[in-house]
Amino acid sequence: MLTKTKTCALIGLDGVIVEVEVDISPGLPAFTVVGLPDTSVQESRERVRAAIRNSGFEFPMRRITVSLAPADLRKAGPAYDLPIAVGILTASGQLEANLNNTVLLGELSLEGCVRHTDGVLPMVGLARQYGMATVAVPAADGPEASLVEGIDVLGVLSLRQLVDHLRGDEPMMFAVAPTNWGHGGDQPYPVDLADVRGQEHVKRAMEVAAAGGHNLLMSGPPGSGKTLLARALPSILPPMSASEALETTKLYSVAGMLPKDEPLLSVRPFRSPHHTISDAALVGGGRIPRPGEVSLSNRGVLFLDEMPEFGSAVLEVLRQPLEDKVVTITRVQGSVTFPANFMLVGAMNP
Repeated sequence: MLTKTKTCALIGLDGVIVEVEVDISPGLPAFTVVGLPDTSVQESRERVRAAIRNSGFEFPMRRITVSLAPADLRKAGPAYDLPIAVGILTASGQLEANLNNTVLLGELSLEGCVRHTDGVLPMVGLARQYGMATVAVPAADGPEASLVEGIDVLGVLSLRQLVDHLRGDEPMMFAVAPTNWGHGGDQPYPVDLADVRGQEHVKRAMEVAAAGGHNLLMSGPPGSGKTLLARALPSILPPMSASEALETTKLYSVAGMLPKDEPLLSVRPFRSPHHTISDAALVGGGRIPRPGEVSLSNRGVLFLDEMPEFGSAVLEVLRQPLEDKVVTITRVQGSVTFPANFMLVGAMNP
């Protein structure tokens, strides 16, 4: 029997809907995953097999073929566990449900629990863009996914819970985005410029730079307060708008750096990489391109302390992001573009 479920694959901050086709046919027991899966997707066979059995279902001892379409797009990450497991249960006749407008995302543990998955926010936004009605995500990622309006979000704790919902035995409540985002209080930033005493001429320069979105270079002897002043700069920048916060949150979600207790980044980021950083770590890269420091500081501040200590190649790669406010990473598989709209602050000794 052939069944189909849907999930998402990310390419940078964009992506495509992936159709997970599951076919169960007579023959020697086998479990094959095709469609350019990477190692983490190939290993889903063992996670799915154990999760189905430990959730109280029967794993079919027949020939199982899973196809991830489009087949020419490389699939990476453990988010395919849940759609594969639901597809197997549907194809084996243990579940009857209409999944045409439902997207499934999540990694399965061996006991059938649904674990956190990186990149949930952009994937849910993609599902809404393609007209999907419902998306099932790990319960830990429910608040993050509910930030996307216009689509129903199910925060799933386990495979058994999702199956009971799809059967209609125990319907689940849709996740609702809380309204109290952010740290709260009068001082959301660790360092506030109001706490800095003296250095009035530097404060004036920082205010002008913050007002006009200019870059800043500070030169002074060690211990004069350059690093403290740089860390205080985000406190005088205007609050992020909803679109800016969502854009920055997507970057941190893809990078797997989104705090569990803060699904929406409501304060401007401050990044201060060490001077031994490589050019790829600064602008982004890797076999599967990931955001670098210039993107993680998007809508915030990128601080280069001891700026002359940075390699010349590292400083040269900042030219294009500073001018274009985006960074394009090109690999053999294609190109990925990440936002890189940041203020550059440098500090150096005379």
